[in-house]
Amino acid sequence: MADRIQSLNDVTPHYDVILCDVWGVLHNGVDAFADASQALATARKAGASVVLITNSPRPNDSVAIQLDGIGVPREAYDRIVTSGDVTRLLIKQGPPNVFFLGPDRDLGLLDGTDAFPAKEKDADIVVCTGFYDDENETPEDYRDLLMRFAERNLPMICANPDLIVERGERLIPCAGAIAAFYETLGGETRIAGKPHQPIYEAAMRDAMELREMVDIDRVLAVGDGMPTDVRGALSQGLDLLYISAGIHARDYMNGETTDETALVDFLASHQAEPRWWMPRLK
Repeated sequence: MADRIQSLNDVTPHYDVILCDVWGVLHNGVDAFADASQALATARKAGASVVLITNSPRPNDSVAIQLDGIGVPREAYDRIVTSGDVTRLLIKQGPPNVFFLGPDRDLGLLDGTDAFPAKEKDADIVVCTGFYDDENETPEDYRDLLMRFAERNLPMICANPDLIVERGERLIPCAGAIAAFYETLGGETRIAGKPHQPIYEAAMRDAMELREMVDIDRVLAVGDGMPTDVRGALSQGLDLLYISAGIHARDYMNGETTDETALVDFLASHQAEPRWWMPRLK
């Protein structure tokens, strides 16, 4: 079982670089977690470099502005790497006429890629950033559309591999849920965000720009999502600090109390072995 820590400061001396998830660790989509930002700011003052690594489909500069609005101070991090950043490379490699599946606010993802939104009948590829209405829709609402895409063998580029995220007290589905459903219908997906390697390669490039030399044994990943943060960090051979009060809290928490036996069973059921854990980053 992973060791529980009381503060990020307990383990900061072991690490030069912290790759920290955003949604679920620094905020819940509505409110910032002040203790988490302070913990990262303190780690930076102690000499660590902090790279935020998020499955947001937006470019990093847009995420920085979003974090400003929520209340995450820029003192908490050095760089941001997003799924949107690495997904743009996939878009550039594909055909230019894309069916854009997601809210209009995410259309900036196509900027500078030579790709453009096309009607369903004219599209050669699908770019999915999320639901049109993530408050009320489920992947099943897209069945007919996705079946038509699958029948035409259109690949889907998924810009946000997260299945769900916290939004306040609710869990909201993300583009990853649509992509997973598309695969069950026989569709092909292309994904560069967590848990896949391209986003970690990009984050490590940023880390090396900050520090010149990076020893992977001195890199700590922080996250709460089992299929993305946890699976990605462990597949890259990184030490992981698991934030237990995130999207999986219902599996082993009663209110603010963690049932450690249930947590052990949960992690074992996913064959996950984080190095450390704590309910919320602080």
